[in-house]
Amino acid sequence: MFTNLFNWRTALALVAIAIVTGTIFYSQYIARKIANDERKKVNVWVQSLKTRATTTDGSALTLTNIITSENTDIPIIETDEKDNPSGESLNLDTNLIKSDANYLRRKIEQFKKENDALQVEISKEPLIINKYYYGDSELLKEVRYYPIIQLFIVALFIIITLITISTRNKSTQNQVWAGMAKETAHQLGTPLTSLQGWVEMLKEMPGLEKIVPEMTKDVDRLKLVSDRFGKIGSTPQLEVMNIVQQVENMVNYIRKRATDKVIFSIDSQGETEINAMINGPLFDWVIENLLKNALDAMEGKGSLAVNIKNETTQVIVDVTDSGKGISKQNIARVFKPGFTTKKRGWGLGLTLSKRIMEQYHKGELFVKHSEIGKGTTFRVVLNK
Repeated sequence: MFTNLFNWRTALALVAIAIVTGTIFYSQYIARKIANDERKKVNVWVQSLKTRATTTDGSALTLTNIITSENTDIPIIETDEKDNPSGESLNLDTNLIKSDANYLRRKIEQFKKENDALQVEISKEPLIINKYYYGDSELLKEVRYYPIIQLFIVALFIIITLITISTRNKSTQNQVWAGMAKETAHQLGTPLTSLQGWVEMLKEMPGLEKIVPEMTKDVDRLKLVSDRFGKIGSTPQLEVMNIVQQVENMVNYIRKRATDKVIFSIDSQGETEINAMINGPLFDWVIENLLKNALDAMEGKGSLAVNIKNETTQVIVDVTDSGKGISKQNIARVFKPGFTTKKRGWGLGLTLSKRIMEQYHKGELFVKHSEIGKGTTFRVVLNK
């Protein structure tokens, strides 16, 4: 199927290229024909001027007048052999000729680039030679520029098509991820219900007073994870919550699962309550991902600091670790699906975290600073 699709697209692309190439060559062929015809017209016009200057035959004069009057589209300038404008000019702006002394000279230089001048011997004794410079007509210009315009239109069409396909693919990927997340939440529901029942039964059994509370925490944790996955793809409800409290809860949770060689700290600038509109479970997921990544980067030892700043229109949360840091070439890739430097993992944590902050909370998540061997700071920005 994919081979057939590839072949079909390749064939379509080749046909499009062949059509555009054929059009370009045909346009150039037409342009050359028009250019040759225009040169013949200019030559006839020049010869009619010469005849008009040397004959007294009334019929001949009438014919030359008709010929000279029929040229209404090809601009022509008559000069002497030293390229000084000396006589007639045709199909040029008469107002500019009168007001601008250098107008004809500029046009002569332009015409030299477009066509070779026609030279006519006016008299032998004394020898007088006039040159006739002429430019392209509007029709010839249109024919010559048509392929360029066509290429521009085709390129624009291809770009729009690629953007549309890319947008559609991203939309499809988003739907797939959302569907997988919801299905995961659904599949977790049944065993979670059973686990809750077993925990309740264990509470009635003597000798398990220390074990049951820990099992209850793990079951509640699984419920939270299931709830997070279930919210992906749907519009979450935001409510005013205390960011300091939310961050402290997640830091305490991660602290219990880290070694004693990791030093945790939270600095909220002395404030105990900083409120912002968030979805609690999803925001916790973001902070948890950042904290877990920080622990992985430190490989079991170092310092992990969370700074919370309450600004006029924003709440800023910086998560800083003293780990191995991120190289410059990887900073732009850390939020892409599938990117990971871990031996295990799918590389989706930061991708989902960024999506949660930008799409659901209308905030930001980015790498504020990173240095190899010294650590990394991720910044979360919430709009009040």
